[in-house]
Amino acid sequence: MDISRPDLKQQKLRRLIAVSVSVAVVLAAGVFFILRLKPAVPTVDGPVWTDTVKQGAFLRQVRGPGTLVPREDRIRLIPAETEATVIRIRVLPGAHVSPDTVVMDLVDPEVQQQLLDAQLQLKAAQADLQNTRARLQSDLMTQRAGAATVSADQKQAALQSETDKSLYDLGVISGLSYSASKGKADELQQRNEIEHQRYDLNSKAIATQVAVQQTRIDQALAVLALRQRQQAALSVRAGIDGVLVDLPHQVGEHVAIGTTLAKVVQPDQLKATLKIPETQARDIQLGQPAEIDTHNGVIPGKVMRIDPAVQNGTVTVDVELAGALPQGARPDLSVDGTIDLDRLSNVLYMGRPALGNERSTMSLFKVSPDGRTATRVQVQVGRASVNSMEIVSGLQAGDVVVLSDMSRWESVDRVRLQQ
Repeated sequence: MDISRPDLKQQKLRRLIAVSVSVAVVLAAGVFFILRLKPAVPTVDGPVWTDTVKQGAFLRQVRGPGTLVPREDRIRLIPAETEATVIRIRVLPGAHVSPDTVVMDLVDPEVQQQLLDAQLQLKAAQADLQNTRARLQSDLMTQRAGAATVSADQKQAALQSETDKSLYDLGVISGLSYSASKGKADELQQRNEIEHQRYDLNSKAIATQVAVQQTRIDQALAVLALRQRQQAALSVRAGIDGVLVDLPHQVGEHVAIGTTLAKVVQPDQLKATLKIPETQARDIQLGQPAEIDTHNGVIPGKVMRIDPAVQNGTVTVDVELAGALPQGARPDLSVDGTIDLDRLSNVLYMGRPALGNERSTMSLFKVSPDGRTATRVQVQVGRASVNSMEIVSGLQAGDVVVLSDMSRWESVDRVRLQQ
């Protein structure tokens, strides 16, 4: 017969309760400690780009892409002086030319007709001059003869007047006869003076009329020279030593006055045109030294012009080249230019981070002395260069910082670096 033992049942219940409480306490303690644990330090998967903070001389530079272009005073654009038609092309772009090299031939029948008309007008003006001179000389000779006759009559009348005066004084002739003789002598004296004045005026008039006719000849000569120049311009010449770089027309094409027929440049007289970001161009000044990398050599130079306008976020800067051009340098060649802004002494600086602007505060990771971890620090930076940036505060000389793009770990303050 089984005997009921309630005490055993109670003991079993108490043990179960004790075990449950113990398990609950352990779980609670475990959760508490787990919640108190800090998250694991993430590891940067891959190598990072680092640099050591330095102190010393700091050269500020800006850099921009560009091209080599001919200098404005070394370019010759050849315009069409008349309306004409291209009948022959003698030289193709890329050829070296001299001033007398004929690039193309044009034809314009109207120019031929105008040249012939100008030649005939010149001959007509010259013939008119000869006729005018002959006619004026004939008129002058006629007037000279008339003046000589009047002069002779005046002399004869003067002698007769003197004779009549002597006879009048002797009482041989009457006073009326003497008065008539003297009046005629005075009249001829006045006519003689008038004739001489007319002769002098006509002599001067001859020079004036000849000068007028000579002006017509000069005008005809100028027109003829213009037509001859237009005729010569139909054989389009290079005009300078250089390279023909553009020939935009074809045989049979009709061109209007002023149309550019060809472009000739001197390839050894080039300049560099750089496109500098507008945020970096504010400190550029005329005369600052520069270097132009043609990818086949570096050419020294200096800033010669700064475009006052901004286009597409860039400022155009022209650099005058001071050194010899390397082999292969030609117009429209792509280059990279670096301009020296200024040199700072005793400055704390580092390499330029992948992200961050000058004169701002940025977050960087400073590498620990053992090189295994990096901790985020706030760094205030100042002026920037192409590959370097000035440090105002937050770092010291000898600190090693990560310059790579660390935006993936912007939510943590500490990372582990791969060894």
